[in-house]
Amino acid sequence: MYRLERAKNTMIDAKKYFGDATAESTVNRIYYAIFYAVNALLITKGLSASKHSGIRALFNKEIVNNGLMEKEMGRFYSSMFDRRQKGDYTDFVRFEKKDVEIWLKKAEEFITKIEELTLKLITS
Repeated sequence: MYRLERAKNTMIDAKKYFGDATAESTVNRIYYAIFYAVNALLITKGLSASKHSGIRALFNKEIVNNGLMEKEMGRFYSSMFDRRQKGDYTDFVRFEKKDVEIWLKKAEEFITKIEELTLKLITS
């Protein structure tokens, strides 16, 4: 549950960044909030990986491909991974504030679904 709490706290940071910082910083926080939530879910299944790409692959293989979450959620996670990479490591990347606002809302929904599934797996 620690990682779920961390995901929620990172979403709080993302919302603060949205109002006060660059869109790129907000995208970074959105991605990490999702990443922490996915980690929490995978840990409940006894799964982990040492790299972000490994976590993403496990999420798609074990969660999305097994029908525990919609494919759209897998695509969203992958797209936020790519956006965070571009925002952090590519020069002259700018994200539109209106797009970031949409991603914030989707990330909140994503984390809620991850939390629901995690709790379901823990209690079953």
